Amino acid sequence: MATDAANKSGAINGGLEGFPRGVLNEAFADQVIEFIEMEERIQEAPFDRYADLSGLTHIRIGIDHTIHTARRRRRVKQPVKSALFADNPMTFGVAHSYELLMCDAMIEVRAFKERTAAAQWLEVPFKTLECPS
Repeated sequence: MATDAANKSGAINGGLEGFPRGVLNEAFADQVIEFIEMEERIQEAPFDRYADLSGLTHIRIGIDHTIHTARRRRRVKQPVKSALFADNPMTFGVAHSYELLMCDAMIEVRAFKERTAAAQWLEVPFKTLECPS
């Protein structure tokens, strides 16, 4: 399945982090969710997540797809944190909308405008959230 975005990923204290680049469309978003769900099935313990959305140039996801994704992710039964960093207003708006849709779910989603705040909330060193070269 072809996508318009590329992704680098790493780990945060047993968690998962991603650094998507380019265009975030519905197909790529679905691939990311499928990957996370696969990791949830094979990991022995729940894990926190971090996505640095600053490398996105465009977002091509409709609100209906965002709502569908939130409903799908609300089925998760283990408490975890998911931090979304966005450095521009449009991307932050999408991240914040997802945060609101996930309110009261087992996955606690937070949108951040500053990486330092995301690191504090995830209780990891700031350096851990830097994009791998």
